[in-house]
Amino acid sequence: MNIWHISDTHSYHNLLRIPSDIDMVIHSGDSTNYFDYFRNQPEFEKFIEWFSQLPIKYKVLIAGNHDAWAMKKYNVDKVKKLGIIYLEHEFGYIEGKLIFGSPYTPTFENWHFMKDRSKLHRYWEELSTGIDILVTHGPPKFMLDLSYSQNHQPEYCGDNALFKKVLEIEPQFHLFGHIHNSEDCYNEGIRKFRDITFINSSVVTDGKFGELSSNGNIFKI
Repeated sequence: MNIWHISDTHSYHNLLRIPSDIDMVIHSGDSTNYFDYFRNQPEFEKFIEWFSQLPIKYKVLIAGNHDAWAMKKYNVDKVKKLGIIYLEHEFGYIEGKLIFGSPYTPTFENWHFMKDRSKLHRYWEELSTGIDILVTHGPPKFMLDLSYSQNHQPEYCGDNALFKKVLEIEPQFHLFGHIHNSEDCYNEGIRKFRDITFINSSVVTDGKFGELSSNGNIFKI
């Protein structure tokens, strides 16, 4: 099965080149941009029309911290009615492959689906061995998550509790975004550690929204 992974399109999805011979597309959050619902909703309508019409058999979507639309049940219902597999901290099966998707990330400013770092381990306790593809909006710590602090010091911004849990359960693939490329920090790409393939498919660069830094990543399972 050929899978195209994209993340953090932030309403610039139309700039993506649609690859051929893809069986599944997975979007790991931040399909939209605005925090407030009224400006976010038109972004959502445009994105979901594009996403639902992709010529790809299976479509998997999770929310990210910018996705205000996902806070409204009628939007989530619409996504599901369009045949899209929407996962909000839950499991799904596709052709015998076990997938878990979750939008939660450590608190940073005032956005959606964010939890205090000291409490996130409670959410990851639900993860178990046997997961083929783990999809989270944010990265685990130390994996394609390098950025700058408010004091402009480099730091790994990922979730340490998630990192520990992923090493424990060892999914085949861990897909995420959230931490974009920025200045001289290049996070988009693929890294293998132990027997786990980590993929950050953020397609934008901080400070350069309006152009794409990548077209996502394709892998086979």
